[in-house]
Amino acid sequence: MLKESQPTKRVGTKRVGTIRSASVLAAAAAIAACGCAPARAEWIYREAPIMGTRCDVELWTDDRAKGEAAIERVFDLFRQFDERMSTFKPTSEVSYVNTHASQQPVHVSAELYDLTSTAIEYSKITHGAFDITYASVGYLYDYHEGIHPSEAQIAADLPAIGYRHIRLDAGARTIFFDRPGVRIDFGGLKGYVVDRGAELLKAAGFTHVRVNAGGDTRILGDRFGRPWVIGIRDPDDGKNVLVKIPLEDEAVSTSGDYERYFFENGKRYYHILDPRTGKSPRGVRSVTIIGPTATRTDALTKSVFVLGVKEGLALIDTLPDVDAIAITPDKHIWYSKGLERPSWANGK
Repeated sequence: MLKESQPTKRVGTKRVGTIRSASVLAAAAAIAACGCAPARAEWIYREAPIMGTRCDVELWTDDRAKGEAAIERVFDLFRQFDERMSTFKPTSEVSYVNTHASQQPVHVSAELYDLTSTAIEYSKITHGAFDITYASVGYLYDYHEGIHPSEAQIAADLPAIGYRHIRLDAGARTIFFDRPGVRIDFGGLKGYVVDRGAELLKAAGFTHVRVNAGGDTRILGDRFGRPWVIGIRDPDDGKNVLVKIPLEDEAVSTSGDYERYFFENGKRYYHILDPRTGKSPRGVRSVTIIGPTATRTDALTKSVFVLGVKEGLALIDTLPDVDAIAITPDKHIWYSKGLERPSWANGK
């Protein structure tokens, strides 16, 4: 079993001090134990299955009813987003776009237009590794039923993948696909709605908050002198935590090949697809990105998966506001340059 790893600090220009050493964490825990927090306040935790995944919110409040009502508003926000953006719902706005946008420009909501524009920005940043048109082939997979497309089906639909097929008209607020068969899917940007949930709670006056949807997490504040601690699991054993990351006022996303998958003839088929091939990448088991927003961290986890460890971490090292941890099939743990790994760790 691998020894649990904790990055000790960030180096260079990246938010030095937000990842803390064990000695600092111990001191902070002692301060928190002294009873500095309000005596009648409490932590409230709730979870719910939304958007096809587990969503949960934890916050500190001195008014239980207010806290519970606020969490329910976040869950309502998630449900509304799912109704508008899910490709599994034929009545959603995204489903309508996928059906009609290759025939004529489709007028869309400001939210869908802006989210599509954001997705294209990440496609450019990642040189196409992040691409919401992966759905042009992705719709052929069914991970619950263990169904995958044939080589002929992939070859037929692969030309429809490519963010450059999306034509946006800001003045008319329309989306148009320049060829038949193009589909979009925002499953790789659910971090956007996590950010919206955290912002809703912040506007309501909550200052110690964790909002999560399927591994995309946004954190506000600390835990009264202690950081929030996010664990990165062993891809083969969900009970075994390989890395712990202490964070404050940041976002973190983890994607793994163990989330939605099936095996056939010893081969793992999972929910992340390489836009260049229409198939799942094989060189990475898990990617975690730390950054300022869950929108950003969510998009970049998928990108590192597609690019692979060396090219993916090289990309992350060019972005001053994010860091990354990747786990490869041999269980090596790799860190971006902004994280200092423990001296004994098996990664690089």
